[in-house]
Amino acid sequence: MQLRVLGCSGGIGAAARTTSFLLGEDILIDAGTGVMDLSVDQLAAIDHVFLTHSHLDHIASLPLMVDSVGSIRSRPLTIHALPETITALKTHIFNWVIWPDFTEIPHYDRPWMRFEPIVVGQTVTLGHRAIRALAASHTVPALAFHIYHSGGSLVFSGDTGPNDEFWRNVNAVNDLKVLIIETAFSNREADLAVTAKHLFPIQLADELGKLQREPVIYITHLKPSDAQRIGHEIQAWAGRFDTRLLAGAQVIEF
Repeated sequence: MQLRVLGCSGGIGAAARTTSFLLGEDILIDAGTGVMDLSVDQLAAIDHVFLTHSHLDHIASLPLMVDSVGSIRSRPLTIHALPETITALKTHIFNWVIWPDFTEIPHYDRPWMRFEPIVVGQTVTLGHRAIRALAASHTVPALAFHIYHSGGSLVFSGDTGPNDEFWRNVNAVNDLKVLIIETAFSNREADLAVTAKHLFPIQLADELGKLQREPVIYITHLKPSDAQRIGHEIQAWAGRFDTRLLAGAQVIEF
């Protein structure tokens, strides 16, 4: 199975793209600004979007994506998300003020988009692939995802601070091949990271110390204005783990 990195930055600028991953050709994991680099045909081929949470850097492309390809699709785009995330999208984005409500366009019984609520612990199976919702600890209700098939598993932390429940679930995955975990801030911004419920390098090392598996570990969501410093600090504090900085356009096989 392949996961293509469309965006993995904690911001924009200098060709940085925010969080979005393409699983196969038809599933998006988050819908940050990286989605905007796909062709119209590639956008139209996406049938499912799994959202970790409602923050703009993870949903920015979704309204424009639906608008761009809704009319050429044969069925609605399905958005899988927590009920709280769906409520936020309905209230603040698809509200006819910021953007049209595509669950009613072109007609309520023939919509371009539909919401499918998911909860922590729930698994959605799509063909030979399964996506299980795990708990994340963030400033809004948020998820991590365990993505798996017969050949192995990948876990994406989403945006999260320290989270013992997350590690209990990760350590229970016997065939874990890849772990993608965020580290948004440098150590000098530890107070901001704690307030925003993101990790910083010292905290990343503490969290990885809870890992009892040996996957390839990719670090994502670095703020582009401080990415070099964060990268150096990750090496200094978490260098005993086999960590790699995630890069845009990278393809991860698992």
